[in-house]
Amino acid sequence: MLGSTLVGYNFGLAGPFWFAAGCSPMIVFFALLGISCKLKIPEAHTLLEIVRIRYGTTAHIVYMGLCLINNIIAVANMLLGASAAITALTGIHIIAATFLLPVGVVLYTFVGGIKATFLTDYFHTFTILIICCFFTVKAFTIPEIGSIGHLYELVRTASTAHPVEGNHAGSYLTMTSKGGIYFGILHILANFGLVIMDTSFFVKAFSASPSAVVPGYVIGGIAYFAVPWCLGTTMSFVAIGLEGQPRFPTYPRRMSATEVSGGLVLPYAAITIAGKGGAAGILLITFMAVTSTLSAQVIAVSSIISFDIYRQYFNRRAKDADVIRWSHYGVLFFGVFAAAFSTLLHYVGVDLGWTLYMLGVLTCPGIFPTAFTILWRRQSRIAAILSPLLGMATGLAVWLGSASALYGGVNVATTGQILPCVYGTVASAFSPLPYTIILSLFNPQNFDWADFRKEKLAFDTGDDVVATVDPVIEQELNETGAGSQPHLKRWARIAAYWSIATFVGHWVLWPLPMYAAKYIFSKTFFTAWLVVAIIWIWGTLFVAGFFPLIDGHRQFRAVFAAVMREGGVKEGERGGGGDGESGDEGELH
Repeated sequence: MLGSTLVGYNFGLAGPFWFAAGCSPMIVFFALLGISCKLKIPEAHTLLEIVRIRYGTTAHIVYMGLCLINNIIAVANMLLGASAAITALTGIHIIAATFLLPVGVVLYTFVGGIKATFLTDYFHTFTILIICCFFTVKAFTIPEIGSIGHLYELVRTASTAHPVEGNHAGSYLTMTSKGGIYFGILHILANFGLVIMDTSFFVKAFSASPSAVVPGYVIGGIAYFAVPWCLGTTMSFVAIGLEGQPRFPTYPRRMSATEVSGGLVLPYAAITIAGKGGAAGILLITFMAVTSTLSAQVIAVSSIISFDIYRQYFNRRAKDADVIRWSHYGVLFFGVFAAAFSTLLHYVGVDLGWTLYMLGVLTCPGIFPTAFTILWRRQSRIAAILSPLLGMATGLAVWLGSASALYGGVNVATTGQILPCVYGTVASAFSPLPYTIILSLFNPQNFDWADFRKEKLAFDTGDDVVATVDPVIEQELNETGAGSQPHLKRWARIAAYWSIATFVGHWVLWPLPMYAAKYIFSKTFFTAWLVVAIIWIWGTLFVAGFFPLIDGHRQFRAVFAAVMREGGVKEGERGGGGDGESGDEGELH
């Protein structure tokens, strides 16, 4: 939310679109990875277990490092932007905000684990979308804007006063934006890395019913598109259009580059249209977005510490209770470390804009090797180990070399420019592809997917463990052999089709012709553009807020029936019970 308004302010309406198009395709693509994992290794808990079984200890350690780097840089990017926004809205010291944000997350994740993550994701996302939809209405009720058409006139005037370098005719109202498409390239690659190397995506996929993985990620990816597109366009254009009017917080000056890069476009726009209520709304959605995302990252890191480090290298006979205890240690450790690392970045001059541009250099090297680990049987062990390391070295070299060549030095300012980050991200993402193919051709592996099932990853059910498996999931997991394989393969085909269609639609057919057309939006076209975005985000509100209640009605009825039976058992106990009481208790158990 903060990032999409930042790039909207910098590049015009191309920025939020490319932000959205840089996220939705890989969320949908993860449906293919998730169902492939459930098809080939249904007992796995993390991505790293898959790497270890296929390639051994050295690869396991290498990918563990890649995943942890991914988690750390993702959390730092989030905390830097959120703490700056909270500081601007409340006056609290930025370091206090950086350390206080993870506190609540650590507490409820410590107690509730992944169940707490699922529940908070739902409630927080529902609340966030309600407030986002409120802003799409409130922005057009203030006298200074009044309508989408008048907002268009304000932005067109701003384009004349402050033309955008690299945009066609300097206009904010065009998709022909060099800065926008540069950002789109680095953002889609960076987010492929963030998704594929984020073990929390795999943890959630492994935790879900097989028939829920593909619809969940496909619907989620498409619905998500509206959030950065609609909110980023609306609120960045509010800031651009009203920046020279007295109700804007920085009046009579424009926002400084530091304020923009710090992610303050959205808070300032919210204050402009809704005053203190707008500030409270941004404060609330920032807190909720951070806690949901940080909770997922904490779960990811704690699962690495408990399953991939403790269970694998320190206690191979660990029981469920042992792993849970170490996951608690992981939750506490990562919460403190993330806040401390973000503080370090703040004091060396790094902010949301810098991390938003460069994070792909660090997150992308594992994209192709990781995907091939799950999808390509011929990738060799040496290729899987060396290609991401060579890719990261290549990306870092290109990034730093480009900063030095283009801007005359290597420092925070030059390395945060968009061109070095684009070159470094592209090199980091694509160089592992030839590395892994060439290395694999010398000694291809020809891996047998059935080998994944030979290693037992599920816990032995002992006296200290109570199995509580959802009946629907249990039924699907019990369908073995010919019954389950065609079912999962069908979902894999559906996921592949949706992955291709989403990428082609969001990244090729829709935006690229508009980039080539050098078209400056008319008032009518801009109105239609924003109306579609607003309808889409209201549809996302329904999908994320109300559809889970409809989709889960059977589970709600089952829980309600169980609660009522429990009440009947307790009533029977108070009344003396007998044979009927004992039967009820057995049924409940």
